[in-house]
Amino acid sequence: MLALKGNQGSLHDDVRRLLDDPQRPADAAHTTVDGDHGRIETRTSVVSTDIDWLQERHAWPGLAAIGKVVRVREVATKITSEVAYHLLSTPLTADRLGQVVRAHWGIENGLHWVLDVTMNEDQTRNRLDHGPQNIALLRRIALNLAKLEGSKGSMKGKIKRAGWDDAFLTRLLAQFAKSDMQ
Repeated sequence: MLALKGNQGSLHDDVRRLLDDPQRPADAAHTTVDGDHGRIETRTSVVSTDIDWLQERHAWPGLAAIGKVVRVREVATKITSEVAYHLLSTPLTADRLGQVVRAHWGIENGLHWVLDVTMNEDQTRNRLDHGPQNIALLRRIALNLAKLEGSKGSMKGKIKRAGWDDAFLTRLLAQFAKSDMQ
């Protein structure tokens, strides 16, 4: 499953047009409703394997289906709605798409959000050669070492402390050497 974003241009537009077309025969949909932390969230998932025309136009390698998840959040008197489109390498049921998307968001919230908040990752400007992959790998190593370190405090605080305190930095890096030997 790959989240399809607006920066994919005509592919995103074509998928959106297909899945949002009111005259198109309805696909099997699956809806879940969760209530937690003072909000009600309704998610409706739809999958379509009718993508031959899409493959002719875009030739996306390995594409087997496309999906859409509509999320509606109700908090007190405020209602918000969000639609996300997805490319699938396996034709999933609508129910399974909902599960896979939720798992993906767990990763997004658990790792990428922390990387952005802790290390301001979304603001990086290195774009040449292998620089982006290398710095992303170093960020993840730093985050994992900070998580392994047992003291209390926020991730951001631990990262700052490692920059200010050579003894703390040495303790973090020693964990890396220990895990390498095991």
